[in-house]
Order: sequence, then C-alpha cells, then structure tokens
Amino acid sequence: MAEAVTIPWFGARKVARELHERVAQLQAELTTATDRLREVGAMSLFEVQERRGAVERDISDRQSRAEAALAAIDQQRQEAEAQLEVVRKTLVETEDLALLQECGLYQYTHPLSDAVAYQAALEKLEAEIKAMNKKEGGAVLAAKGWTVNASEAQGRTMTRDFSKLMLRAFNAEADNLVRGLKPFKLKAAVERLEKVATTIEKLGKIMSIRVSAAYLRLRKKELELTADFLQKLAEEKEAERVEKERLREERKVQQEIERERARLEKERQHYLNAIEALQTKGDAEGVARLQEQVAEVEKGIADVDYRAANIRAGYVYVISNIGSFGERMVKVGLTRRLNPQDRIRELSDASVPFNFDVHALFFSKDAVGIETELHNRLIASRVNIVNLRREFFRATPHEVKLHLAELAGELLEFHETAEALEYRQCLAQAAGGAA
Repeated sequence: MAEAVTIPWFGARKVARELHERVAQLQAELTTATDRLREVGAMSLFEVQERRGAVERDISDRQSRAEAALAAIDQQRQEAEAQLEVVRKTLVETEDLALLQECGLYQYTHPLSDAVAYQAALEKLEAEIKAMNKKEGGAVLAAKGWTVNASEAQGRTMTRDFSKLMLRAFNAEADNLVRGLKPFKLKAAVERLEKVATTIEKLGKIMSIRVSAAYLRLRKKELELTADFLQKLAEEKEAERVEKERLREERKVQQEIERERARLEKERQHYLNAIEALQTKGDAEGVARLQEQVAEVEKGIADVDYRAANIRAGYVYVISNIGSFGERMVKVGLTRRLNPQDRIRELSDASVPFNFDVHALFFSKDAVGIETELHNRLIASRVNIVNLRREFFRATPHEVKLHLAELAGELLEFHETAEALEYRQCLAQAAGGAA
C-alpha cells in the first residue's frame, strides 16, 4: 500500500492554487484544440472509425470490381488474339498463294488446251450474258404485283426501272473487275462481285430486287475464264520468249560454225595451193610438211562438222558471281558455242554488277546429258524451282566439282576459288576509305 504524502498546512494553499492554475490552463488548451478540430471538420473517434470502415469497404468493393473487369478484359484479349491468329494464318496463306500464282503456280479453274480455246469459251459466255440481260432474260429478279398510286402499271414501270438501274450497277462493277483482273487476284475479284450482289439485294429489299443466282454464277465464271485466259496467254508468251531465245542462241552457234568452217576451208585451200607449188618445184620435204598441216586442218573441219551435226555436243560450264549473288551460289549450264567464253561474256552483261568467274568448262559429246544429271543431283539446292531455265544453285564450286568429276571422269582444269577481281578491288577501296 502506497504511503500517504503529508503536506504542511502552510504550503497547502500554494499547492492548491498551482493545481487550479494548471487545470485552467489544460481546459483552455483543450478548448482551443476542440475549436481547431471543429474548424477543420474533425469528427469523434467513433465517427472516424466508422468513416474509415466505410472507405475501406468502398475501396475493397472497387478493387473487386476492377479485378473482375481486368479478368474480363484479359479474357476478351485472349479471344481477340486467337481470332487474330486465325486471320493472320488466312492472310499468310492467301499471300503465299498469290505469290505462288505470280510465280506461275496458278491453279486453273477451267483447264483448256491453249489461249485460243479460252478465247472461244469467253465468246460463248459473253453471248449467254447478253441473252440474260435482255428483257425477261432472268439476270435480275423483282417482286410482282407492286402498285404505285394504286396503279399496277406504274408499279411495274417503277420496278422495271429500278431493276435496270440495279443491273446496270452490277454489270458496271463486273466489267471493271474483268478489265482489271490479275490471275492471282481471282479470289478477291469473285468475293467483290458477291458483295456487290449482296448490296444490291439489300438496297432492293422493299421490292425484292436482286441479281439472280444463275446470272451471278455466269459472271463469276466469266472472271474465272478470264483469269485462266490471262494466265495461259502469259505462259504462251513466256514459252514464245524462251523459244526465241533458244533460236537466237542456235543461230549464233550456226553462224559461228559457218565462220569457222569457212576459215578452215580457206586455210586448207591455202595449204593445197602451196603444196601444188612445191610439187612443181620438186620439194618433197616441203610437200610432206604441208600435208601434215592439211591433215590437221581437215581434222578441224571434221570436228566442226561433227559439232554442227551433233546438237548434244557442247561445253558444260560452272560459273559464279560472288559480288552479285554471294559466296554460295553457282550457275551450271551448257553452251554449243565453239568458243564458250563468248557465252560467259554475254551472261556478264549490264544486268549484273560484276563479271562471272569460270570454275570449269568441260567439253562433252553429250553435254546435254551431263548438264541434266548435274541439275538432278543439285535439285535440292535449286534457287528457282518454278522456272527451270534459271540454272542457279545454292552450292559451292567444290560441291559441283565432286559431282562433275563422277559424271565426266578426270577434269583437266577446275578453279575452286573465284578470282572476282573487280569485286575484291571494290572491297579493298571501301576498306581503305573507311580507314
């Protein structure tokens, strides 16, 4: 038990006065603090706790709603991404198909023999289109029994006029699609024509005006035949170009053979004249020497005649152009020229920035067979798998050398490293300028 504190009587009044003053001071401070709290809208502790609880509940409720909204948004995002992926795959497939069709892998809807056959089919189809565009031809359909101002005659007139207007709009769109059609854009053109037919049906809904299904099929077939015709025409033009190029090369070969034969014949005649003169003089040694020269010339004439008669004989060449196509790219072809370097120089024209380097020139009596077999062995490395006349392969000269050695036997000369003189000089100058 705490011990009681005894205050002397003479000091009690002083202590009481000090306590009274302290209490008064505290009351004044409390009053001031209360006034300040009221000025700022302060609340009691209970009210503060109530308000805090309400705020926390509101925050929790809003957070729950936000999380639910985010979850819904995330679900929608996932669904949208899935749909986008489907659309992207469709677009990629469409683009790939368009690229393949541009390269020549066009799939014919109505296969025919040649462009003339397609032209005849189109003319027949145009006659059918014209027949359906005539009155009661069935190109456009509309409701019957329509009245205007209680008049069926006026109703028929208005229906007929609107039908003509709709049909004219449809035909104008179809004609534009035909005129601007590209074979690889056939699918898009057909879809466009179908959308136009759908739009006309919506616009003519009140009077049931619409393009008939039979006429729509006819105009779609027109697009298909037109695309087939254009593709076939392009193929025939390409084949004609290739054939012209072959004939031009063959003509050059023939001219070269004729010039060489004429030169050898002239040289042979020169030796024969000289032999006759030596025989007159009785120079047997000189005659024997010139007869050897005549034999060599006649052998040359026989070789030229053989080259002219044997179209499979020629030179198989392996060339590269690292400045234009990079290190791992070669061209394997053949030429029937007597001087194969002429053909190499023609290939090194203005269409490439640098000249081709020759790795091998191999003469064979069956150059066609060797070239074909080389191409077959390198088929996995072929750059252009559509146009086989583009004889470029992603391979090194060494890889080609191994195949050529197996096919041709011993190779007299083969250069595995390309000289690429101008290309290497350009690299050296560029490096010097950078330094």
